[in-house]
Amino acid sequence: MTKLTSTPAGAVLVAIDMSKNRQEVLIERPEGGRRRRMTVMATRQDYDGFAEQLAAIGRPIIVGFEATGNYHRTLAHRLLTAGFELRLISSVALARTREALHNGWDKNDPKDAQVILHMLRIGATQRYVDPLAAGINDLQELSKTHETISRMKTQTWHRILTHYLPLYFPEIARFAGNSRSDWFLALIERFPTPVTITVLDRDAFSAAAWPLIGRKVSKARLINDIYETASASTALPVPEDSAAITMFRMVIAQGRSLIHQRDEIEQLAHARLADHVDYQLLRNIPGIGPINALTILAEAGDLRRFNHHRQFLKFCGLDLATCQSGTFRGRTKLSKYGNARLRRTFWMAAQVAARQRDNSFRDKLGRYTAGHADDADRRRKAMTALTAKMARVAHAVVKTGTEYRPFLERSDARWKDPSLQVP
Repeated sequence: MTKLTSTPAGAVLVAIDMSKNRQEVLIERPEGGRRRRMTVMATRQDYDGFAEQLAAIGRPIIVGFEATGNYHRTLAHRLLTAGFELRLISSVALARTREALHNGWDKNDPKDAQVILHMLRIGATQRYVDPLAAGINDLQELSKTHETISRMKTQTWHRILTHYLPLYFPEIARFAGNSRSDWFLALIERFPTPVTITVLDRDAFSAAAWPLIGRKVSKARLINDIYETASASTALPVPEDSAAITMFRMVIAQGRSLIHQRDEIEQLAHARLADHVDYQLLRNIPGIGPINALTILAEAGDLRRFNHHRQFLKFCGLDLATCQSGTFRGRTKLSKYGNARLRRTFWMAAQVAARQRDNSFRDKLGRYTAGHADDADRRRKAMTALTAKMARVAHAVVKTGTEYRPFLERSDARWKDPSLQVP
């Protein structure tokens, strides 16, 4: 969302090229003259001294920098608490501007500081939102940790299904269910091979497996099916005390631990956001559950800071872009120059909403794909439109403070029932 932002005429411009251990700084005064160059080490003493030097100038200060992993966060927060105005420089815009100014692709820290200073001068910057100051730091940590643990859990689950079970208990896979089920992992952790089941009689196995499976419909029949499956298994004859089975159980224990950690994060997130007004409004939208609502608030912060939904769409990378030159006109598609996690969250929410009943998202998908049920490309485009609609609705309900109201649009005109309009 780089755009031209007015820069006060009398402000002192400070460009910082961030890195892990040292920051290259370039300071330019509005009256011109020699620019001051300095190096700030990543220590508290240097950060405090740098803030004091800027404050001693006694004039408005505008600081610009490029986000570099998380290395910029500490210095940016120190400068923000000192009262300086911070501007964020897009990495893509910085690279393109550097190539244009220097007619080359070479990159170094002093050159980047010069380019950042130029972009500050022309106002090609973004607004910097400090997560700690905005009160969303905890939400971001919850959201990102949940995503990391969920990805690790999925990898572990696939490793069990595609490596260990085909070797040591292939037939048990049909009882696996989904990856959120802890009972299946608890069962195969206790009984990792068919021999560990068949060594017991049917009643002894039923008594041992009963508390592991939990509440199930026709639980006795399920346990009996598992016993019959083990009796006819083609698994490798590996003893239970072998190193291979020890490794199998170790991976199972890792998967169960990840499931418990994910559930704990979800409970913590819900408890923290239960009284959050924006969270409650987002939860009323079809397809947006607790984790999707958490991700939206963590990545976007206060959605009211976007004056128009097009600004929010651009922030998510859901705005449309077309390559056109002369008589050539390329396909219009998503720019994807935005927050990838938000874009993925709205895409997944649209997928869920499209499978639910009686909501405007499902109705819109039906109108888009009417008569083209087998056209995969048309459905993909329709889902992209639903994703953008999901982002617009999320922005609207938070900005206006009104709950989501499902409605049906007439297919022949962009008309809505006046009785359902938000006052």
